[in-house]
Amino acid sequence: GLQIYHHAYRARLLEVLREDFPAVHYWLGDEQFEQLANAYIKANPSRHFSLRWLGERFAGFIQQHLHGEQTSALVELAQLEWCFTLAFDAADAEPLSLEQVASLTADEWPALQLQWLPSVQSLPLAYNSLALWQAAKAGAEFPSSELLQEPKLCLIWRQQLVSHYRSLDSAEAAALQGMCVSGWNFAQLCEELVEYGEQAPVKAAGWLKQWLSEELLQRRAD
Repeated sequence: GLQIYHHAYRARLLEVLREDFPAVHYWLGDEQFEQLANAYIKANPSRHFSLRWLGERFAGFIQQHLHGEQTSALVELAQLEWCFTLAFDAADAEPLSLEQVASLTADEWPALQLQWLPSVQSLPLAYNSLALWQAAKAGAEFPSSELLQEPKLCLIWRQQLVSHYRSLDSAEAAALQGMCVSGWNFAQLCEELVEYGEQAPVKAAGWLKQWLSEELLQRRAD
């Protein structure tokens, strides 16, 4: 009876990893993925009551356990998939709305500070991991893993019960990270956009409108 339970529990752990990392599974195939997953489970037994955290160290394990030309790309793909899990399971929070920002007075705008909602995950991408993930999700032919011509910042977040994602160019990524990571206020954001000259406030306001419409942000706590 205990042996049956052990096999059933191990099968459940494998199922959870396949569900959390479908693109990695799609890339490796059933046999290779199962070998990797079993090695991971042996090295990282679940320490949480919920299996939701089982794959937390999976990307790091791949990096240490596998060696080859495509290991870095596979690690990044696993990181991307884990970001989707974190985004979907994150705590709810009320996003800052366009209407709330529009109601600010002229004196309040310069000091406006923002932070990401709990569901927002950011991941620098060096490879075409989004294309690989999309192919796996669609069950389409898996493309070759390739380095991007220019690294991108990928955002993954949740609106209601729907996961969203998009990649940002370097200028927008720097602006958003400046606001949400470095703690810039709106005046500092405009100052950082000096290359846009007099259009800097317009550029900053345009990005801000998009970020708010995507429900990425909330007011930074004092």
